[in-house]
Amino acid sequence: MTDSQDRTHLAAYDVMRREHPELFRNDRSGDGIDIVEPHSVEVPGALGVLYSDAHIRLLRDPVRFPDGRAGAYVRILGATQAPGAAVLPLLEDRVVLLENYRHATRAWHLEIPRGFGTEGLAAEENALKELEEEIGVRPLSLTPVGAVHPDTGMQSHLVRLFVAELAAIGSMETAAGIRRAVLLTPDELDSRILDGSVTDGFTLAAVAQARLRNLLRSVR
Repeated sequence: MTDSQDRTHLAAYDVMRREHPELFRNDRSGDGIDIVEPHSVEVPGALGVLYSDAHIRLLRDPVRFPDGRAGAYVRILGATQAPGAAVLPLLEDRVVLLENYRHATRAWHLEIPRGFGTEGLAAEENALKELEEEIGVRPLSLTPVGAVHPDTGMQSHLVRLFVAELAAIGSMETAAGIRRAVLLTPDELDSRILDGSVTDGFTLAAVAQARLRNLLRSVR
């Protein structure tokens, strides 16, 4: 890592701190992990905004831990502050899951439609956009069912959860790695969760929220 690259990372970091101070707030109790000034700590490796694209920003923050130690902590922020959306689609008495290939795990997963936040769109609008893009439908209804932070140890993303009633399934976004739709009864979904066939965190969170609101009922 060159001095020029280090300065570039820190310059972008300073811009973010000025424009989005809420992303750098510290807990007032004093018991949390505090973000400190980069020049106040000596840690190996670069600090600042290490990477950014249309979807994420990768930061390495200078921090001070509750025991007084100085260090650095990596986190991933969305490119926008708009929340993402994940939608549990229901078609009559079936749950609609997508068989989606995920680069991170190098594997196929059964999961619900979801996507990053979109600047200028409310969470409900983003949910509708994801349904149209991934399975080519406009739902009969869309019900908010809470939110989830998918990985509080690494990501800042807040994702709003929804349940959608569908009349049909349209064209799927195969170019993005979606292979097919899998329709399951709530009982069949339970079995897939129990046997480890469904592990996607967004899907598990949406199913839990839907069940707690009596929007997804088993026949047992």
